[in-house]
Amino acid sequence: MRKTFIIGILFMLIAPFKGVAVSEKGEKQKVKAEEAVSANEFLNSIGVNSSISKRGEDLQHTIEYVKYLGVRWFRTGYEDNVSLDDLKRLHKATNARFSYGLLSGGNDIARLMKDATFLASEGALLAIEGPNEPNNWGISYQGEDGGARNSWLPIARLQRDLYQAVKKDPVLKNYPVFHLTENGAQTDNAGLQFIEIPEGAGTLMPAGTRYADYANCHNYVSHPSWSGVHDNQTWLSADPGRACPVDGLYGNYGSTWGKHFSGYSEEELQTLPRVTTETGIAIDEKDGITEKLQACMYVNLYLSQFKRGWKYTAVYLLRTRSDEAAHEVFSFFNLDGSPKLAAHYLHNLTTILADTKTKPTTETLAFEVENEPETVHHLLLQKSDGKFELVLWGELYTGGAKEVRVSFDRPHKQIRLYDPTIGSEVVETFHKTDAVTLTMTDHPIVVEIIK
Repeated sequence: MRKTFIIGILFMLIAPFKGVAVSEKGEKQKVKAEEAVSANEFLNSIGVNSSISKRGEDLQHTIEYVKYLGVRWFRTGYEDNVSLDDLKRLHKATNARFSYGLLSGGNDIARLMKDATFLASEGALLAIEGPNEPNNWGISYQGEDGGARNSWLPIARLQRDLYQAVKKDPVLKNYPVFHLTENGAQTDNAGLQFIEIPEGAGTLMPAGTRYADYANCHNYVSHPSWSGVHDNQTWLSADPGRACPVDGLYGNYGSTWGKHFSGYSEEELQTLPRVTTETGIAIDEKDGITEKLQACMYVNLYLSQFKRGWKYTAVYLLRTRSDEAAHEVFSFFNLDGSPKLAAHYLHNLTTILADTKTKPTTETLAFEVENEPETVHHLLLQKSDGKFELVLWGELYTGGAKEVRVSFDRPHKQIRLYDPTIGSEVVETFHKTDAVTLTMTDHPIVVEIIK
């Protein structure tokens, strides 16, 4: 079933002197230590959008898909009327949790609270989310139509009231609230570009109005104003500042993309708590997005998002719905249930990094990625058993390759290399070495360090 192929990657053993990295000129260089992040924390960030057991999807297949991919959470809500029993069964079978929201057109806070309380009692609740894209799905609240081309004040009151209700609840107050999405489309300055409206913001809602604990975006990695294939495409799409070329954090929380209402400064955006509840890219051969390129982008996307400060990321879609067959171009699984390359690549990555416990205190590792170009990025993870997993990924989506050398402060017992585009098994093992050279293209390589 799986399509296996060899990628042209050069792995070369280099053995400089113990305790130092040696440049091509023979100069000794100091190698700095970097603190690792829990591998389990990264895995917990990986989510998907799905109708689970509605709109042509069925629970048993959804369970199988989740187990194969290794995803940890779902974005869902009462919009599709998925039964709470189905959510419970899905959680019991996979340990996946749910961001449960009002979603498209929803305004029933009482129902959302009731359902979320049930999920919390089952250990299945991750977060509570506000409305989905009110620019596309207008909402009526307290007798007023809001969103779309109407005033967004009714939307603001709805999100405010949802947040207050959650934080007054003895159980739900312990769970984060995700903001609504596409607040950049506000027609009037209701202040939805803030998590909490600061003094002097000049918004229609008063200062001190609290909407959420996390900013929330739909930063798909392609945009009508930035279509096609670009190097560093997933990395740039995760940029929290104005350099983001898609519908990202800046256009919704810095300066709104619709009317340019001022929000957070560039500096503030760097540390703003944030999640992505929809992202992805459609296969489009005419635009250069092949199934293989989509697969590479999806694994790189999760890595880029996490590295750049997004706590949780949900790709759209797990499997397309029968009433939206055209959306199959986004999904991990085809309408007939067969996996795409994206499903295999993500399965391999999560299998390589598999861990179920968060290491209370991570350690540091002294290493350097020499000659690291702007299209190569890295993330140092540590498993609960102490193993370090240094993930490097290339984003040369238009072609080409870049060679980098990873050097350590001393020789390590073993260094194992994995390539998620080939499989989940070790592809190369080195013994008692303190450097490896990698040729990076458009996907991740995992360097496992055994001290």
